[in-house]
Amino acid sequence: MAKRSKKYQDAEKLLERGKLYSVDEAVELVKKTSIAKFDETIELHVRLGVDPKYADQQVRGAVVLPNGTGKSKRVLAFAKGEKAQEATAAGADFVGAEDLAEKIKGGWLDFDVAVATPDMMGVVGRLGKILGPRGLMPNPKLGTVTPDITKAINEQKAGKVEYRTDKAGNIHCPIGKKSFDDGKLKENYQTLIDTLIKAKPAAAKGQYMKAITLSSTMGPGVPVAV
Repeated sequence: MAKRSKKYQDAEKLLERGKLYSVDEAVELVKKTSIAKFDETIELHVRLGVDPKYADQQVRGAVVLPNGTGKSKRVLAFAKGEKAQEATAAGADFVGAEDLAEKIKGGWLDFDVAVATPDMMGVVGRLGKILGPRGLMPNPKLGTVTPDITKAINEQKAGKVEYRTDKAGNIHCPIGKKSFDDGKLKENYQTLIDTLIKAKPAAAKGQYMKAITLSSTMGPGVPVAV
């Protein structure tokens, strides 16, 4: 294991070994233990009592955080005609159809999220091998394939985040920046936790939420009482 920096070790000393903190304490501590000079992202990590190798135990979706994430997303919209005009008016950074698909095939990926109208999926589907592994493929379940392209773009710009269990059943999601006031971070935290509770698969048995941790980009994890 790589040796931690002195700053990280000093930050870790602020945490009481074995203690589970309240949300209020955890938010305060995650800021205190943030060691980088830049405005670090505050991340929520949740270990769920699910087995993701079974399709009926996977937890995946998206939610608009009430206070955003503090990051401005570059949104690409696959749309034609009137829908392309709507996408431009809604603030999409890139709007197009086959022309954008050709750019992406050529290696261009200078965007954070892609949305599409349903009639464009014939074009978008051919990009699955490029966009899929990078988590950029538009998906109806996540609201990124929809006839209401304006709403999809507005949600992304407002701070919509996607969550998905990894192979170990963990969820990792940003909930804001260190510069956010505590109240905004707590509101985003609670919105995401409530969403995960509602998304509990019927097939999941036993304790659903097993562990919750808050951390900054470079700081140590702060365990939160479940």
